[in-house]
This record gives sequence, structure tokens and C-alpha cells, in this order.
Amino acid sequence: MAAAAAGRCIGRFMDLDLRKGHLGSSPHPTSHSLHRYESCSLSMNGCQGDPKIPIGTIQTRTFPGVSTHSLALDTLSSAISHLNSDPPPFTSGILRLQVPIQQKIEAIDWLHAQQELLPRCYFSSRSQSSSFDPFIDSVNGDGNGLEDHDLVSVAGIGAAVFFRHIHPFSLDDWKSIKRFLSKKCPLIRAYGAIRFDPRANVSSEWKAFGSFYFVVPQVEFNELEGSSILATTIAWDNALSWTWEKAIGALQATMCQVSSIVGKLRKEVCKTFVLSNSHVPSKAYWNLAVNRALQIIGRADSPLIKVVLARSSRVVTTSHIDPIAWLACLQVEGQNAYQFFLQPPDAPAFIGNTPEQLFHRKRLCIRSEALAGTRARGGSKAQDLQIELDLLSSPKEDFEFSIVRESIQRKLEAICSMVRVEPKKGIRKLPRIQHLYAQLSGRLRSEDDEFDILSSLHPTPAVCGFPREEARLLIAETEMFDRGMFAGPVGWFGGGETEFAVGIRSALVEKFTKPIKVEVPLS
Repeated sequence: MAAAAAGRCIGRFMDLDLRKGHLGSSPHPTSHSLHRYESCSLSMNGCQGDPKIPIGTIQTRTFPGVSTHSLALDTLSSAISHLNSDPPPFTSGILRLQVPIQQKIEAIDWLHAQQELLPRCYFSSRSQSSSFDPFIDSVNGDGNGLEDHDLVSVAGIGAAVFFRHIHPFSLDDWKSIKRFLSKKCPLIRAYGAIRFDPRANVSSEWKAFGSFYFVVPQVEFNELEGSSILATTIAWDNALSWTWEKAIGALQATMCQVSSIVGKLRKEVCKTFVLSNSHVPSKAYWNLAVNRALQIIGRADSPLIKVVLARSSRVVTTSHIDPIAWLACLQVEGQNAYQFFLQPPDAPAFIGNTPEQLFHRKRLCIRSEALAGTRARGGSKAQDLQIELDLLSSPKEDFEFSIVRESIQRKLEAICSMVRVEPKKGIRKLPRIQHLYAQLSGRLRSEDDEFDILSSLHPTPAVCGFPREEARLLIAETEMFDRGMFAGPVGWFGGGETEFAVGIRSALVEKFTKPIKVEVPLS
């Protein structure tokens, strides 16, 4: 993970390996003060509502398309003013207003233009192909109004409604989120993340995220293949003391801060110097931890087959690194990967560029994948092919990959009426590395099984180990830092569709304003 500062940047980076690894998250220096971003208006926590009581109305209203972002902003502002004088006759509800824009604007450019308004989020799917298996998707029934969108990426600011709690993500929490979603309004989505281990102690840098954090943005920008959409969302519930009047007033306050000018973001991070770079644990402790894990795995009476340990890297730089600009740079080499950005109020920015899908559900169709085993890319086609063949033929990599694939398959088979694995073992090539890969697909018996899928698939053996509970306990005993959302589920819930990635290859970025004293010896 990583962290950034106004004039200073503190970085925590996380990565994983088998029985060894790198991660990032060490305690913040208590002498530093957190830089305050400009917060959008307050909202309601949907987890405080009764998940069994449906809200009064869920609607999407689409206005005629316009040619520019500025005109879309004017259209929405006018529509909100009209709504303010003509409120809907419901004590609870969620209403999305959207305006198509007849030009493609990148969502990350729009987010960068919004001057650090919080909360904010961003999610870009790994690919836009609708490659669900026809033999499964054809038996899903009608979509009940669910439309297919060529959605590339989404950026949002503010919170129409958010969902956060300190307790582990539960079935009731899932129902509280789904209460505000509908198949008839497919673009009303809750974006967020869940902790890797909700039972672990929460460190200061992760405190504002809670055990989980999801948000339906107040103002949202959708980047499509050849056009864009600007949208606003109003959510209210009198039972939570968040009335229509409060909700629309909060939205109007946020809209006043939205920039109408969107420039092209230069996809490069400014050059900066590193003041310090530290790792938790130290190399000596790391070696001890790995050897201890190997000894436990080697015991005849131990059920543990695999454990994935991690390490935290903390980097302090001389100048601020803009996390959005950083994420934009990751997009350049992020082919076949998810990009995400999540920042609650008074919190660091959690950003990442992960290749690993946890699952994607569309109606009753569910898809997941096994990704394990890693090699570098070759310098030439011949060398790259040789490395690929070595990876495919390695008994060690095959054993570890099989653990991941078969674990996911068993969990899908417990909930799905049919499961298919194809390919059983292939190669996924990324710009710098390549992995063993298998895709698994199945058909859920009920869409309500979505929560069971999420809770059973996370954490996968690729980021935790096997058996899961034994590996989790060893991780909790061994690691000297809080993983937080690193290696946890990151993605979104929708009415008829949901997608989550595994939050690896990520950084926690913070700004600080207090100067750091640096002593330079005289020559």
C-alpha cells in the first residue's frame, strides 16, 4: 500500500507471494497530521436501516442527450431544482437522474477535475466483452429490464447513501445494500471494498474504511465505449432521519462544487525523491516467518498445505504524489486488469491495478477464475514461449495452481447447479508477468445466493492459503501489520449484476501537511 502527503508522501505497498510476499501497511507516524480534503455533504448509512423493509421507489430518469459535459451539468442542475419543488410521494427511495453526453470523456479525467471532493471512487472493469458462456446465459430467463451497457469505467464523488460498519460484512449488510438496488435500474450501483480479515485489529490508516465500505455516489460519471453519461443520485429514508429535503439539499451542495471543465490528465507521475523506505517485517524476521511456515506445513499432523504471507513497504517522498495521476499511469500498462480507487471521508486513497477476478455475476450466471503461478515475460518471443512452457510444466506451480482451481470449483459446486472449467490450465499474459489461469463458470440456483458466493470465495487460496481457516490464523499470528482491504474483495453490487476483483497490487496513498525534518550532512 502507499501514502501521499501535501508536500510529503507516505507510501505503503502490498504484494503477495506463496509462503513469502510483500505487502504494505505500517502504522502512521503519530507526529504527522492528515491533510483534509474538501468533503461533500453528509449522507445516511444504509446499514442502519431495516433490511427487510423495501424502500418506496427505485427509479432512473434519462434526459435527452447533450453535446458537452457542461450542458449535462446544467440539465441536471435544472432537474434537481424542479424536483426540489415537486418531491416524490414516498418516505424512502433512490432516484437516479442521467444525461447522455455525445462525446467520450475518460472517467478518470473527470474525477481528477473534481478537486479532491470526498468521498470519491473509481472502478474500471478488466474487459468489456460479454463473454458469459451461452449454454449458461441462455437459461437465465429474462433480464427484467436489465440492459447491457458498453460501460468502460465509472467515477463518483459524494455519497447518496453509504454502507459501513465495524462488524464483519454480514447477510443483513448485503440485504441493506441490495435494498437500494434494482434490475430495472442497472447503473445504480454500490462501489466499495471489504477487509481481508474483518476479525483482525484495525490499524489507524484503515479505520475510516470500517470492516467494509460501499457507496452509491451522489454525482457519477460513466465512460462508455463511444460516449459518456453524467448522473446524480438522490437517496432518502425517513426512518433513518434522512428525509427527501435533506437528501436533495446535500446533492445541491455537492453539485455546486462539481467542476464543469474537464481537462486531459497527463498520464505520468511527477518526479519525486524518496526520503525513506522501510519494510515490515524486517528481512531477518521475514526469513524466520517463512521458515516457521515451512516447518508447520512439513509436519505430518498439520492440515496446512499452503499459506500466503505478506510484507508491508512504507515509502516517504519529498513531494505529493497525486493518487489519481498515479492510477492513470497504471492504466497505461494495466491491460487485462481492473483499476480501482476508493477514498471515504477523512481517509487515505486505496488504489490498485489488479489482474485477478473474484467473481462476476450477471443474473443467474456466475463466473470466477483461478490465477496462480508467476513468471516474468521473456525479452523475445522465443524466450517468452520457453518461460511459458516452463511454467506450464512445473510440478510445484501445477500443485499450487490446482489447490486454487479446485477450491474455487468446490465452492461454486456447492451453490451452482452446473459448473464448467475451461480452460483447466492456461496462461494469462500481462505486460510484465504471466500466470497459470483457469476460468470457472456456473449457474446459480438463486440470485440470493450471491452473498454465499462472496463469503465462500473470499479469501482464495491465492491470497490466503489452504485450508483457509488454518492459513488465516497463521497469517494473523505472523504478520505485524494490518492488511486492511488489501487482498480483500473490491468492486460493486448492482441490481442484476455484480463484479468483484481481488484487491492486490495496490497502494494506500495519504497526504500530510506537517513538514518532515531532514538533516543533510555538510561535505
